Amino acid sequence: MDCLDFQGLEAIVNWRKFQIFPWVMALALVLSTVLTACALPQVNAQERIFLDLSLEFLDDYELPKRPFQDTPVGGLSGITYDRQRDRFYVISDDRGDYAPPRFYTLKLNLDSNSSDTPKIASVEIESVTLLKAKDGNPYPIGEMDAEGIAFASPNSVYIASEGITRKGLAPFIHEINLETGQFVRDITLPKRYIPDNPENPTQGIQDNLGLESLTLNPRGFGDATVDPYRLFTVTEAPLIQDLDELDADMPPKNRLLHYLISDGPPILISENLYTLDDTVRWSLYQGLSELLALEQGGHLLSLERNFGFLGFGAKIFEIQTGSATDTSRIASLKGELKKVEPIKKRLLLNLQDLGIELDNLEGMTLGPRLADGSQSLIMVSDDNFSPDQVNQILLFRLKF
Repeated sequence: MDCLDFQGLEAIVNWRKFQIFPWVMALALVLSTVLTACALPQVNAQERIFLDLSLEFLDDYELPKRPFQDTPVGGLSGITYDRQRDRFYVISDDRGDYAPPRFYTLKLNLDSNSSDTPKIASVEIESVTLLKAKDGNPYPIGEMDAEGIAFASPNSVYIASEGITRKGLAPFIHEINLETGQFVRDITLPKRYIPDNPENPTQGIQDNLGLESLTLNPRGFGDATVDPYRLFTVTEAPLIQDLDELDADMPPKNRLLHYLISDGPPILISENLYTLDDTVRWSLYQGLSELLALEQGGHLLSLERNFGFLGFGAKIFEIQTGSATDTSRIASLKGELKKVEPIKKRLLLNLQDLGIELDNLEGMTLGPRLADGSQSLIMVSDDNFSPDQVNQILLFRLKF
């Protein structure tokens, strides 16, 4: 309906009111409400669901391949930021083939001569921390595939291992002491994520497609005993029991886990259906490699990466979990799920539109405030310890 000139309508009402006053006045009241609304900004349903976000690309930096304290710097699969110390912690997915499982502490130096287009001036590797199991020794070689990392103030990081199905090794999430690398506690995963048979599993994560992502809500800056926080992770690909192998038209169905972390045992709040983007063409592989929680509750960013004949690709989505159905009691997500509401998502940025060569991007975190007060976002790539790949670090400005 077009917005009409209400003053003209009022003139008509005044001219005719002596003939049909009651009817005209009633009609005028209704139209007044409608026409007044025409002057208000029109907001569609999607704009009400999602935040007003955008990403501005600022810089592409390559971290040199070199040894550091007898370890090769590579396999960088996850990154998290410690705002109080102004340091980044980056997990390596080395299973022990080159050095023990570990994370690095990085200092990122920005060239802020121009607040409009800051660049990465340098990245310093300050230390490496070896991860230790419950017994106090480094995790055995080949029994940990660390992919995700999330900092928890004041002195912990959470580590996600995606498991190795063919070896009968289950995925896990462990809290680790930031300074010593020592195991603190385990975050119990539901049994449906644990493979039931290494040789021919009928449930659980697929081999090398488990938990790649890990994030904590940004408000959890304090000790969990006084300031509980939320932890999120999602499978890289569908669980075995959720695969739609006979229906290629169904989008891949991943499961997202949401925990409450406090001074007691971690509590699983909910599990939700996350559908992967099904518009990627000429792709040999596609999966979800990272989540990033935003300060606004129920809103996160997700990183979906793919690889095909044209190289690596990646997309960042904004997702909203508030209206999603809890799937924790659904044994299998196969087929069409008419009564299951998935997590809502919208494309925020297709990184292939940046015009730069992308590597295997797997990690994403909010970084320091830029010189103009805006929020930075940092991404890292996993070079797979391959001479043909690089340790790529990307810098963005996240605009609210």
